[in-house]
Amino acid sequence: MRAIGGLWRWRHNPLRRTTDLLEAWLALAALVLILLAAPLAGTLVGTAAQDALQRSVQDQRRDRQQVAATVVRALAPSPLDLDPETAAARDRYHRVVADWTAPDGTEQHGTVTATLRDPRPGDRFTLWTDERGRLVGRPLDTSTATTHAVLAGLGTALGAAVSVEGARRLIVWHMVRRRYARWDRAWGTAGPDWGRTGTGS
Repeated sequence: MRAIGGLWRWRHNPLRRTTDLLEAWLALAALVLILLAAPLAGTLVGTAAQDALQRSVQDQRRDRQQVAATVVRALAPSPLDLDPETAAARDRYHRVVADWTAPDGTEQHGTVTATLRDPRPGDRFTLWTDERGRLVGRPLDTSTATTHAVLAGLGTALGAAVSVEGARRLIVWHMVRRRYARWDRAWGTAGPDWGRTGTGS
């Protein structure tokens, strides 16, 4: 981005090359895109994500309901769950066979995960189900949806800025390679006669 200052310095500089000026204009264009286009893209994506996620929150709150379930019997821990790092999770969640009544009035029975420390037959706990009593996840809350939308916007803005800067660096790299190639051709032409008498050196 230092090349931006060169736009003013190189206006009438006799040592200025065309590529120097192009590089400076490219840096200025990249800076404008990073400062204006990247935040705009992030805002647009974040706003769209917020709208979609808030609609999803409303849909989930409408379609998912919390019902009371009764433990029929507790199940033994899975032999696959022997990792000591998951001990805290095992203390909070236990697999049980339970009965519950769906919002539409039908009786349901199945294996579920209960948030009980020591489940015993007859203990009650809550489940999230759809209208027909099928188990569903807890509905997304408003603050979590907003957090996801903000992260989507920030990620988009950052990705756009990195893409613009990456494109600028790639273009400059190609310009420098072409400049070196021209120097090599010029040196290949002048090099064999360099310093010889009568060659004008």
